[in-house]
This record gives sequence, structure tokens and C-alpha cells, in this order.
Amino acid sequence: MLTVGVVILTMGDREKELQALLKSVAAQEGAPATVVVLGQGASLPDLRDGVAAVELPENLGIPGGRNAGVQWLCEHGGVDVVLILDDDGLLPQTDTLRLVREAFTANPRLGVVGFRIADEEGISQRRHVPRLAGSGPLVSGPVTTFLGGAHAIRMRVIDEVGEFPARFFYAHEETDFAWRALDAGWQIDYRADLVLTHPRTAASRHAVYYRNTGRNRVWLAKRNLPAVLVPVYLTSWAAYTLVQRPPLAGLMSWWAGFFEGVRTACPPRHPMRWRTVWRMTRLGRPPVI
Repeated sequence: MLTVGVVILTMGDREKELQALLKSVAAQEGAPATVVVLGQGASLPDLRDGVAAVELPENLGIPGGRNAGVQWLCEHGGVDVVLILDDDGLLPQTDTLRLVREAFTANPRLGVVGFRIADEEGISQRRHVPRLAGSGPLVSGPVTTFLGGAHAIRMRVIDEVGEFPARFFYAHEETDFAWRALDAGWQIDYRADLVLTHPRTAASRHAVYYRNTGRNRVWLAKRNLPAVLVPVYLTSWAAYTLVQRPPLAGLMSWWAGFFEGVRTACPPRHPMRWRTVWRMTRLGRPPVI
């Protein structure tokens, strides 16, 4: 049976939600998971028995914190699959870990499984569906990226393609990882039957949202796309941002981040193969949109 680890990052300001999430993880059917909670430069409350607590000296950002959690799992015996969950989410079903184990066991080339994130009314926001226009939230199938708030990764994929890009700090680190996994021949599945309930929120609530989104879009393209596709990708996203008509302060912050990404490098650069571009196109999301 595949072993599972669970990584949860917290800023120390959601104790009630964190405890509820840990309770839902403990209620899962089958063999218990190895669970580690990392405080991002924050003290942690008392946790359930069997849950490891790691207080990081500073906020490493989302990708850096995830990398620290994966490293902790490796140093403490290792697991076959790692689940990464938002600290204000909840697993409403008790068969989630069993279904995750079954999915990875049945398909040896399955690298990542993305969960469906649903709000208090069971509705998935458009931005939480990894398909163009947020279509088909209740339809499972292969996709080209996954949601950061709830996903499972085969540890062999991390060993092969590397960690999340820590310099991104926040925004698009999942897409960067997904593109590298796809280019290495792994499959990414969206599973509508694997649910994490999560309060309905706006991504723009984060102070760094606009700047990091603009900067990391550029880094994402520069790191992963064939050179000829980089300007096409960035032009399409610049146009999309303008059409969305963000507030003036947000738009100015986005452009500041965009030009920061143009000016600064985020190595290493490993452009994906053209057959990966074609594969993504056949899956409905060519890497220029």
C-alpha cells in the first residue's frame, strides 16, 4: 500500500480552521498519513497527537514552505505520495486518502492529482477549475495544471523534476511545477470526487497578488517555454489582464511586477519540448493562453 504524507502550511492565524482540518485528516479511512504542520515564521498551537510541528524561522512563501515540508517527510522516513492542503480547508469525506492511494496505484504514470475546491455551498469558483473559462467543475479528467490549495504529488515526480520554485514566493508555482511534470511525461488529473471545502475568497485579498502575478507570469514563461512562445504567452496574458479591468492600483502593481520579471532572471531555464506543447494543446490548454 502506498504511504501518504500531508503537508500543511500556516501563518498561525487560523487555529480553529487548522484544528478542524487536522481532525478531518485523522478521520480518513485506512492507514494513517504522516502529517506535518509548518509555521511560516509563526508559533504553532498545540496539535493533535501524532502530528509533527515545525516552526520555520521565517515565512518562506508558499513554494518554499512546501519544499520544507517535503524535505521534512524525506528526512523522517519518506512517503510515496504527498498531499498539500490549505490550512483553512476541510476534507468533508472520509474516503479521500483511500481514493488518492487507489488513483496512484492504478496508474503508474499519474504524477499529480488536483482536488475540487468547493465553497460553503458546494460551488467551485471559476479560478479553482484548472480548465479554460473554469468549465466542467464536476467533470474529472486529465488537465495541464492543478490547484495549490489541495493536491497530491507522487514523490518520484519531485525527485525527477525538482522542487517548487521558491523564488516565486506566491503565485503560479503550481503551473511551473505542472509544466515540468508534463514535460517529463507524467500525467496530471483533476478529480471532482476529491473535495476540499474552502471559504469563498478572492485571490486579490493577498497584498502581493498583483505584483507577484505579473512577475511570476514572466518567470514562468522564461523558465519553461520555447523562445518563440514566450512573447506570445506574455502578450496574451497582458491583454487578458487589461480586459479584466483591475483597479488602477492593482494594474500599476501588476505592470511593475511584469517589468520586474522581464528585468530579472529566475534560472534555471529548461524549455519544454514541442511534443509537450502539442500534448497540452490536445488537452485543451496550449501554453500560450
